[in-house]
Amino acid sequence: MVRFADIDSLGHVNNVRFLDYLEDARFEMFHLDPHRAGEGPFKGLVVAKHEIQYRRPLDFRAEPVRVETWVTEIRAARFTLEHEILDDHDLYVTARSVIVAYDVERAAPRRLTEDELTYLKKFAATS
Repeated sequence: MVRFADIDSLGHVNNVRFLDYLEDARFEMFHLDPHRAGEGPFKGLVVAKHEIQYRRPLDFRAEPVRVETWVTEIRAARFTLEHEILDDHDLYVTARSVIVAYDVERAAPRRLTEDELTYLKKFAATS
């Protein structure tokens, strides 16, 4: 949902707010996804890199937009997500995020667990 607080002085969603939309989608995917029923949330994921391309302005409106996210690369300690922010008619943003598995106690990267790898593969793009 586009929030009034997301709008800048030009009357459209501020560029930085799109990163908030991506964060909301990641939170849903890795912490709230009903497909993870009975599983704990992913622990210690940090964003290492964002690339974002703004395709067209998104104005304030009542109709929601959606964030579609899929996995394009999985490595031992990191993975890459591709995102699109769009509605049924327009594509507003394309983005790529590199996410690193992180051990909070050691303050260092860690390897993804087998359960995490299995979960990520459910969202892997197919060629």
